[in-house]
Amino acid sequence: MHPSEKPTGNTVTALLQRRRSRGRLSTVTAGCVAGILAACLIGPAQPSAAAAAPGSAPCPADLAAKATCYAGQDSHGAHYTVAIPRRWNGTLVLHAHGGPGLGAESDPQRSADDLERWSVMVDEGYAWAGSAYRRGGYGTRMAAADTENLRRLFTEKFGRPSTTLIHGQSWGGNVAAKTIETYGSGADSPYDGALLTNGVLAGGSRGYDYRVDLRVVYQYYCRNHPRPSEPSYPLWMGLREDSAMTAAGLRARLQECTGHASQPADRTPLQQRNLDDILAVTKIPERTLESHLSFATFTFRDIVGRVGMRSPFSNRHVRYSGSHDDAALNAGVERFSAAPSARRDLSYDSDVTGAVSVPVLTMHAIDDPTAFVEHEAAYLDSLKGAHRDRHLVQTFTQESEHSGLSTAEYASAVSALSGWVRTGRKPTPASVASSCPAFDAEYGTGCFFRPEHRPASYASRVNPREGATRWPAMTRAQEWRWSRLGNVGIAP
Repeated sequence: MHPSEKPTGNTVTALLQRRRSRGRLSTVTAGCVAGILAACLIGPAQPSAAAAAPGSAPCPADLAAKATCYAGQDSHGAHYTVAIPRRWNGTLVLHAHGGPGLGAESDPQRSADDLERWSVMVDEGYAWAGSAYRRGGYGTRMAAADTENLRRLFTEKFGRPSTTLIHGQSWGGNVAAKTIETYGSGADSPYDGALLTNGVLAGGSRGYDYRVDLRVVYQYYCRNHPRPSEPSYPLWMGLREDSAMTAAGLRARLQECTGHASQPADRTPLQQRNLDDILAVTKIPERTLESHLSFATFTFRDIVGRVGMRSPFSNRHVRYSGSHDDAALNAGVERFSAAPSARRDLSYDSDVTGAVSVPVLTMHAIDDPTAFVEHEAAYLDSLKGAHRDRHLVQTFTQESEHSGLSTAEYASAVSALSGWVRTGRKPTPASVASSCPAFDAEYGTGCFFRPEHRPASYASRVNPREGATRWPAMTRAQEWRWSRLGNVGIAP
């Protein structure tokens, strides 16, 4: 914990009693109305009164002497984990996890694992609560509703925090951004700020276009996904619905075509050329080629199933470049257009409008190989398009990982956000960077902030689709119009 933020020794019991005395938050009005644009298809998050009381749970080993932990399952079936430090500073950090995982049920271990992974929040004196969501598979609004439901449950069971922040990592950054837009707008927002780290902030309708490109470019060169001897299907499906392909099977096909797991000297000339062309055209790093192809296979199949087996993706007019023969590639690659209703449903579910009304601080690795740093340019442009960029501070670190950044950086980022909320003084990338060494003295994980960095435009990294270059991808007005149609989006 940073010396300036250490509490004065109140016990957790006294803090809980004090926050209970402040009363309960009012229930968000049900229905899809202007100003509270919860997804009509799934409805707003329901109060958690029907959920069983959280039970005691073991804390991660490094928190066992510092916190009391709880676990339970909310009224929608989402497993969750809560940790309250013995010296709680009064602030709750809600965590939105990434992925999405593709299991059918809520994973009870997921939020416990995330607590261990981000135990720095509890070390710094913040209460922490994370939902595993009610099911696996895609559904940004569903995940946002489950996160909001956990916030209500925490308030009901433990008392109202003095401050509530939300942290989202990876796809969880998209979830957290959607949460503050859906449930945190207006003067009565129950959320006071958001920390988005390595976030997928371009949203679903544009944020996966580079994986669409990978799916078709890979098939052009490799011809083994599917093989000519296997049933064919349009590549926007990712994988046919009844396929029994496994991750290991996909890995074997990738190796067969590109030799990606072999040393360069052990690859055939054709494998090396295939690999070089795929990487050059898609701009995907070699070390994450397999994970991106897996997403463009298994997660695409999940997304397509949730939008009615219609294509939400398009590459009809994309001009691919960077290969040894661009003319042949563009003549031979599979082309398709998005079904307007499918693209609408994916956009409504996951695109951000930029209409935020609370402080938002982002932190992104410059060499993130999974959610490219250019997602931040898309997010900034979205907030500018909504005339809300005054609520945003973006920071960047010279790191090359996606799933986790330096612990000292997380501590300095959440401290900067908390200070912004408390005092109203907006931090700068330089001030966040300058605060990091004090935290690193405790954690020893390094400070790699680059205050001067500004990412290039999203279109510089991802082939823009025709008519889809302005941000936000979905305006607040468009979201409101779609919400009134009913049966729009992705079901929980």
